[in-house]
Amino acid sequence: MGEPAPLAVAYDEGAVSPAEIAVGVAGLAPVAFVLPHSPHVRKLRPVLSRLGRVVQLTGRPERDAVLLRRLAPAGVLTFSESLLRVTAGLARTLGLPHHTPEVAEVLTDKYRQRERLAAAGVDTVRCRPVPDVAAWEAALSAVGLPAVVKPVHGQGSRGTFAVHDRADADRVRSRLFDGPEDTWVVEELLRGRPSGPFGDYVSVETATGPDGTEVLAVTGKHPLTPPFRETGQFWPAALPHEDREAVSDLAVRAVTALGVTTGVCHTEVKLTPGGPRIIEVNGRLGGHLNELSRRACGVDLVRVAALLALGAPPPPAPAPPGRVYFQFNGLAPVRPGRLRALTGGDEIRRLEGITGHRPYVRPGDDLPGGVGSVFMDLLTGDAPDHPAMVELLDRALPLLRYEFTDGATTWVESPRRAC
Repeated sequence: MGEPAPLAVAYDEGAVSPAEIAVGVAGLAPVAFVLPHSPHVRKLRPVLSRLGRVVQLTGRPERDAVLLRRLAPAGVLTFSESLLRVTAGLARTLGLPHHTPEVAEVLTDKYRQRERLAAAGVDTVRCRPVPDVAAWEAALSAVGLPAVVKPVHGQGSRGTFAVHDRADADRVRSRLFDGPEDTWVVEELLRGRPSGPFGDYVSVETATGPDGTEVLAVTGKHPLTPPFRETGQFWPAALPHEDREAVSDLAVRAVTALGVTTGVCHTEVKLTPGGPRIIEVNGRLGGHLNELSRRACGVDLVRVAALLALGAPPPPAPAPPGRVYFQFNGLAPVRPGRLRALTGGDEIRRLEGITGHRPYVRPGDDLPGGVGSVFMDLLTGDAPDHPAMVELLDRALPLLRYEFTDGATTWVESPRRAC
């Protein structure tokens, strides 16, 4: 009897770690990591080689298709935003379930996604592309102020700016074309409704397969740190039943309109005074959600995604947890600097309800600055209810202290919940 066909996982920096992939897929199929050339992959290649077979992509679609045909995988998937289009092309070549290349393009192009959602009557948000600086004023005029500017392709709030007035517009314009991005979008800024100590947005986690789309969970969010920096999430969301139903229905209609037929999607939804509105649909598992799901419900979302890639129908939604399970991420500073020290981890772990603190950076690491959501660490815990979660975080976060230097000055920050 021959060796069973592997599950090909196109891997780069993304929503889950190599260890999470190995654990989630265990018992389903051997793992074959399909790798691009990237600094992250070069760093982790020894780890990946211990966890499964490694196949190096060449970057040439025809040659890579030959490599994958020789591998003869039973399924193919990715948890990395940057590899969605590559994986879609490989899946089409192999005749395996996944996003089609056309769907992957819409999922990774913010302007085309807005166009498709509007054409389907799911959600209409004013949006214009800015392919060059000459298109800037026309886009602002068409969208109006306030607006949000973001790269057409991107994640983690990277390069995302709010434009409230002409002064903001002039500042953002001067920065737009300094970096590697060559196309941006200007969108209507969705105003959230008052949400107390919680974020004015949620995400909806869906699974799509041969039998349609199931909502797995609605994920609550901590308030954004300006301009659009994410700081964490929790299960269950602090929403009444009718709101949960409304955001779930919107997310299902969105993934259907975009043509999704296979896989896990992560749809961010703004809670506005006029009802829920789509922020964006991501065609893969959301960051850190597998850790949250395993603690809160005992459900491994990597395994769910793997089963969908192997042709299984979507599972039913897990039962809501009886407690509130949360994550919180400290953010790197907006100004560039080097981390000199991170202290308070031992103190914070001794608090009842805190289950873990995992640093992502070490003293000596250089941090690039900027407005993206670059995480310093991951704090995890649980509480009896939502108010208790807020109270616990307000006690815990000041215990963590990050010391930075830019060579000329030294400063200390502690993470905190935004208002």
